[in-house]
Amino acid sequence: MPNPSKITCVEDFRRLAERRVPRMFYDYADSGSWTEGTYRSNEADFHKLKFRQRVAVDIEKRTHRSSMIGIDVAMPVAIAPTGLTGMQHADGEILGAKAAEKFGIPFTLSTMSICSIEDVAAHTHKPFWFQLYVMRDRDFIERLINRAKAANCSALVLTLDLQVLGQRHKDIKNGLSTPPRPTLANLINLVTKPNWCLGMLGTKRRSFGNIVGHAKGVGDLSSLSSWTAEQFDPALSWKDIEWIKKCWGGKLILKGIMDAEDARLAVDSGADALIVSNHGGRQLDGAPSSISALPAIAHAVGKEIEVWMDGGIRSGQDVLKAISLGAKGTMIGRPFLYSLGAMGEAGVTRCLQMIANELDITMGFCGHTDIHNIDRSILLNGDIFDRP
Repeated sequence: MPNPSKITCVEDFRRLAERRVPRMFYDYADSGSWTEGTYRSNEADFHKLKFRQRVAVDIEKRTHRSSMIGIDVAMPVAIAPTGLTGMQHADGEILGAKAAEKFGIPFTLSTMSICSIEDVAAHTHKPFWFQLYVMRDRDFIERLINRAKAANCSALVLTLDLQVLGQRHKDIKNGLSTPPRPTLANLINLVTKPNWCLGMLGTKRRSFGNIVGHAKGVGDLSSLSSWTAEQFDPALSWKDIEWIKKCWGGKLILKGIMDAEDARLAVDSGADALIVSNHGGRQLDGAPSSISALPAIAHAVGKEIEVWMDGGIRSGQDVLKAISLGAKGTMIGRPFLYSLGAMGEAGVTRCLQMIANELDITMGFCGHTDIHNIDRSILLNGDIFDRP
């Protein structure tokens, strides 16, 4: 296994993950919907923003410590909720949560995780966040919320942009399932991933831990497949958010906001934060990139609600650009999945170290010592996404 200190960028992790993770699960992480245009623009639009380099400024004492919904964080980054994380690496959600806890940033567990809420709670010491998908079965949702409360989760992240599923061509062609179906193509591919297979043989966690055995009538893979196909609720509305907020009673974060009008509705809902997100380019292909949508949304809500963003972040420089355009915090999905698939917990730790280091050094080059003082003035073209 490579020395983690020799890994210098997220792309290194991506290449390692591509070699070590079975094709269907690697493709699940590294793909978008339809033409993948929005998926690609999420990353490409960050490159359009250019920094102002400043010199002869005292930058000896720098800090990128911040807070997200009142929680002190080592940097304004949280690990985003990602489905099937435990298929990138055995017990992946547990490993990711442990790495995030040690580093001092929040970890968010997906409803569609492999390790359950209880699994992660049993292996961590500090509260983590739980991400909720709204299903038609409201009784199941209420019980899921109560399980998150019992696990001492400190915030609920409600995803709003998956009322219907975007067409993800690679997942369809790969016949995505968990665990993988024993087809000839899958078996041939698994033979080339011995370390992944050994890891999976050593864990009992191979299906959707928050659902199997908890949702009515879901006791095996076949019933789970039919249940998930029927359960995502296209009738989700702002009235449901009011009900969820009441059931939860704690910090609420709304994920999937891409329009200033929806951002204003998020403020009216009483949520504590919103996340500018297009689901990593996996839902509406043809939507704008998250970073290009951020400035208008941040302007529309001002300081009435915390604005975060995800989608396309691959470095600490990208984090700094998001902060400069109005984000109070950011979330990372693919960098987390690549590093986890490549090297497990050690990979995630190294990934967070790299992002923090890139953030710190770039702040210095821009003549700043405190993340709280970052604004558009660090960019040469900070108004690029304001232009028609």
